[in-house]
Amino acid sequence: MSKPNRFPMPMPFGWFFVHFSADLKVGDVKTLHYFGQESVLFRTEDGTPAMLDAYCPHQGAHLGFGGEVAGDAIRCPFHGWEYKADGWCKHIPYATQMPPKCKEGPVMKSFPLVEKNGVIWAWYHPENQEPWFEVMEHDEFTQPGWCKPYVRDWRFASNPQEIAENGVDVAHFRFVHKMNAVPEGHTEYDGHIRRSAADGLSNHTLPDGTVKEIKRTIRTTQNGAGQKFTRITGAVELAMMVLATPIEADDVELRFIFTWPDAAEDSPQYQAALAAAKITSGPDQGVENDLPIWQNKIYRSKPILCDGDGPVYRFRKYFEQFYIGYKMDAANIKF
Repeated sequence: MSKPNRFPMPMPFGWFFVHFSADLKVGDVKTLHYFGQESVLFRTEDGTPAMLDAYCPHQGAHLGFGGEVAGDAIRCPFHGWEYKADGWCKHIPYATQMPPKCKEGPVMKSFPLVEKNGVIWAWYHPENQEPWFEVMEHDEFTQPGWCKPYVRDWRFASNPQEIAENGVDVAHFRFVHKMNAVPEGHTEYDGHIRRSAADGLSNHTLPDGTVKEIKRTIRTTQNGAGQKFTRITGAVELAMMVLATPIEADDVELRFIFTWPDAAEDSPQYQAALAAAKITSGPDQGVENDLPIWQNKIYRSKPILCDGDGPVYRFRKYFEQFYIGYKMDAANIKF
């Protein structure tokens, strides 16, 4: 029996994680496979990151295997042709004159990049349109007073929309994460940005065995298909980035990146925050319980919903704007 077509939607466009800034040194050349294509990521000698199509337009060599940074360009290992971050051919060492095509414009696909929050972000658009919104900056991940980020990452068969939709699927928290269904709270949609706020009380057992009720607040901002930021306050304070990058239309990398107010690693404050991050990302009550479901489920374009399911259709209408050539069937649906 053949597998069903799991997802009717293509890859969404937007800003996506492609690398950690600290892990790309000057002169580094890295091979990546995101957005259904091979790419090469490098850092020029002046410190600028660049991302190009991996294959040389001259004779097809892969620049990620033997390519070298040369000033503000990358040099092909096959014939020494050099390409700048914008895709223009800069130099051909044995040519007496540039080919006409190299004079007309870029000869390699380049990706707009920005570095924020300790991350290199690439703008992907299937029609190569320029970015029309910016990456949000979160000082918690780059400024003093916050600890070194704690990172968890996974790769599995899914897509960014399915992952992001989890936040409005309030009923699943009881069955997947072993907690009572959590109300979405107040949500605002503003173009490419979605903001939600939820407040509540949670019980915490103190060292002497007594139970104390503590107010907990959750503030989440989604900025397009690839950037989500959450601040949690309560027994601990956490800042968290949830970053989903499509590899193919049905293959995704997911990263949870946490930080919290800096403290000595053996302090109760640090250990409590680390424990909360591990619970959020782990196999007991955390996201690892979602992975086998995401990995094997199909997408229902017209799910049968009940009154306790959360605003799934409203969220899908929001996410629809990040696709080219795909529209949700919203006939007779009330938002």
